[in-house]
Amino acid sequence: MSASAPNNLRPLPGRATAQGTMRYAARFRGQSAAGHFREVPGGVFFSSIGIGTYLGEPDEATDLGYRKAVAAAVEGGIHVVDTAINYRFQRSERSIGAALRDLVAKGFTRDEIVLCTKAGFLTPDGEMPDDPAAYFASEYIDRGILRPEDVAAGCHSMAPRYLADQLDRSLRNLGVACVDVFYLHNPETQLTEIPQDEFHRRIAEAFAFLESAVAAGKIGAYGLATWNAFREDPASPGYLSLAGMEEIAREGAGPNHNFRFVQLPLNLAMPEALLRANQIVQRKTMAMVQAARALGITLITSAALLQGQLSRNLPAYVGEILGMKNDSASALQFARSVPAVTTALVGMSRPEHVRANLDMIAVEPAPRDQFLKMFEPRG
Repeated sequence: MSASAPNNLRPLPGRATAQGTMRYAARFRGQSAAGHFREVPGGVFFSSIGIGTYLGEPDEATDLGYRKAVAAAVEGGIHVVDTAINYRFQRSERSIGAALRDLVAKGFTRDEIVLCTKAGFLTPDGEMPDDPAAYFASEYIDRGILRPEDVAAGCHSMAPRYLADQLDRSLRNLGVACVDVFYLHNPETQLTEIPQDEFHRRIAEAFAFLESAVAAGKIGAYGLATWNAFREDPASPGYLSLAGMEEIAREGAGPNHNFRFVQLPLNLAMPEALLRANQIVQRKTMAMVQAARALGITLITSAALLQGQLSRNLPAYVGEILGMKNDSASALQFARSVPAVTTALVGMSRPEHVRANLDMIAVEPAPRDQFLKMFEPRG
């Protein structure tokens, strides 16, 4: 399969299930420590580390690297795979699709693997076109998938018809019938472009579409993948209230809505979701990790190593407290040990990156008392 063309093979049926992910965890009995596999509402198990597929050039060498890395991760005990349609111009999704077929050939099944993707940003197909404006006009505007007023900041849309198009493209790219978690990608991109009431209307329409996609069996659940929105001060124009987003989902679909996930950065350099009390739930002010727990939202952290910046030059006390052998392991141990966090995502574009992180599955996440020592005053 070329990375510049969609996958036209018969899609893999099914999605991650409680039975399948339990069977996957059992493959690593004796190799994985307690706490590496965590159960989320609904009974599905997630590995405490996930593979991210954001960085890299849109070329065949990187395509192959990700294909091998995803396969190595799943074979080694990391089965949460995270991507987005715009990552490397759809090529990361296609690399994952190739890896999934490789894994099925080796005896793994679709119901063992947790597959997550995102949509919202406009993206070309395989490579940057010579005339991006003309490409997007012919591909989306002329075909009635997008109206010009649906696009915010020149690059982002949550219009239901656009999300439907992107979901179908992602399913083809990945070669599956269903993705387990489908995120609206950085919706805060629109917050500085449109009024709050219009933003909430767009979120409500997007959530209504995503509920229909769950009903159609195309996604298992949905969420918001953000960068700044849930970490910022409430006075910031880019701030989002988690309780407000959950209320929109509840008003549209009732208490059994499928808005169940949030992805956001939480690492040694960006601890706001843990330390900043910026969310209000039932008239109580709390940090994002507490708000997510109170509302039954599963938290996934991105940028555990902050694109490699946290893999070196950490203060000595971090390793001493967490008991890790190097800075990279310390940063990853911190991210996966945050209370209420289910999975910490790490970008891994080559098998050697995967091998460097696989030792962590045999290490228990830091217990609460050890983790809290990270925040004690130091002289």
